[in-house]
Amino acid sequence: MRIPVLQSFSHGAIAQLGERGVCNAEVAGSSPAGSTEMDDWRTDTLSKVRKLIKQADPEVVEEVKWRKPSAPGGVPVWSHAGMICTGETYKSHVKLTFSKGAQLKDPKGLFNAGLDSKSRRAIDLQEGDEIDEAAFEALIREAVALNES
Repeated sequence: MRIPVLQSFSHGAIAQLGERGVCNAEVAGSSPAGSTEMDDWRTDTLSKVRKLIKQADPEVVEEVKWRKPSAPGGVPVWSHAGMICTGETYKSHVKLTFSKGAQLKDPKGLFNAGLDSKSRRAIDLQEGDEIDEAAFEALIREAVALNES
């Protein structure tokens, strides 16, 4: 039997925890789920990343998870036979976190954050940063291959 748990947050947010503990929050005055009120370089960066991920793996699934008051639109999560990466926006950067990044080869040195982690690796993109599209797509394909192995 599933028992919903209601938990209140500051700023008028109420969250209902789903079966897997994924928070589905609604914040008064927030954007609809999966969208963002930011319409700047971070939105553009995530759109570009989304396009590159889809080019690298046409079968990728994108979900929005972990909605919270600080991220009412949630966090995009890309998966194929398991999680590939997440895309989070912060004030000064966009963070792409690869859940199994420590197991991936990164010959072009795209990973620049979480380098001490035993499992994850991340790419932090600042305003104006350009991503090596071919290397990024290769990293996505490698992450999918690892998930499928």
